[in-house]
Amino acid sequence: MQAALAVLVLLVASVGLSQPTPARADVAATARRTSVRSLRLSIWFWALHQRGKPYIWGGTGPAGFDCSGLVYAAYRARGVRLPRTTYEMLGSWRLIRIPKSQAKRGDLAFFGTGHVELYAWGNLTFGAEEPGTRVGYHRMNAYWHPTMYFKVRM
Repeated sequence: MQAALAVLVLLVASVGLSQPTPARADVAATARRTSVRSLRLSIWFWALHQRGKPYIWGGTGPAGFDCSGLVYAAYRARGVRLPRTTYEMLGSWRLIRIPKSQAKRGDLAFFGTGHVELYAWGNLTFGAEEPGTRVGYHRMNAYWHPTMYFKVRM
């Protein structure tokens, strides 16, 4: 009986019907990545719903935003606390600097130390640019482009 069971186990393993079970740490890490990704996208979509609102210096919504006010409000709306200003954000333990090649929608794109927007994709950012403009997409160029990118620890 044991010999027959051993042959059956070998047969199943050789045919590939048996699949290894991933380690619990792998499952937990995958779940965490999925959770962080969905939270980041939720933040991104919240910000997109603010499109067309006016730039208001010091604004954190709902009527209008300045650059850091939009980022602050978008993350706060989903339970992630960031400092209010660009200078304070750059000093936050939550920010992890990344190269542009790793930036994803909802990550932060800093234009020096005085301006921040959300990274969209390619050469686009999304945010509140300056007085007289409205929240929306902005195309990078040789003179106006982010100098630093950060993902946010959730």
